[in-house]
Amino acid sequence: MSANLANPLAARDHARKMAGTVVESMPVLPPVAGDLPEGVTPDDLVWEETIAAGGYATRRLSRGARLRLIDLKGDACASLMVFNAETPSERLNVADTVKVQWNAYLGQGKLLLSDMGRVMMSFLEDDAGTHDAFCGTSNAATNAAKYGEGRNSGAYPSGRDRFLLGAAKHGLQRRDVHPCINLFKGARIAEDGAIVPQVGPYAAGRSVVLRAEMDVIVVIANCPHVLDPRTEYSVTPVRATAWRGAITPENDPIRTATPEGLRAFLNVEDYFRR
Repeated sequence: MSANLANPLAARDHARKMAGTVVESMPVLPPVAGDLPEGVTPDDLVWEETIAAGGYATRRLSRGARLRLIDLKGDACASLMVFNAETPSERLNVADTVKVQWNAYLGQGKLLLSDMGRVMMSFLEDDAGTHDAFCGTSNAATNAAKYGEGRNSGAYPSGRDRFLLGAAKHGLQRRDVHPCINLFKGARIAEDGAIVPQVGPYAAGRSVVLRAEMDVIVVIANCPHVLDPRTEYSVTPVRATAWRGAITPENDPIRTATPEGLRAFLNVEDYFRR
């Protein structure tokens, strides 16, 4: 610390001069975005943030809200956890998400299901096509083995430790960090059963739009995919934008696409009848 900043009054003055500073990765308050979809007004906007490489973010979203994630530079890995905002003991269940839909490859029209048989979020749009429901995220040990260091406060933080920070903002603990899905980085299963990572990098600007089917807490960790073969810590920022939206109607094509999906929506609707 410089001699000036060792003085509390000088430190205060320095901090105040930083007001209005804009950097690449930060939340925008109040949220402002110039590329909202047609029909969405600035008053509908509830979240605008760019999540740094190696960073994390979290937000509570109301039922009907839309969450758009954009892979700004083509090398993001947005690992996602989802909780019921009212009762966080209910959370995303990746195994049921795969099993109930008879499909392990997520994308437009697919659902994220909870451990209570309810749909938490649905994929409204997806022009990425590379997502992963198999591998989970990195931890301090895997990062230490790959990069030589994996501390949360170091240069190579892990997805699990970023999830811990995000979950803690909602009063959640280590035991609440559950298996996640990875957006923008994929994994396929080969005929011999091997997991084949699809990590790119890809073209910049790919995006997904998710719809909240209940009040949810989302936690996003933007760290390299755990199976990324590159020896360098390779990840780029991801942009998150969320806006208020209508609750899913009864004739919604995603709601009615399959008997299994319809039951998950009915379970949500029953939940909100209480």
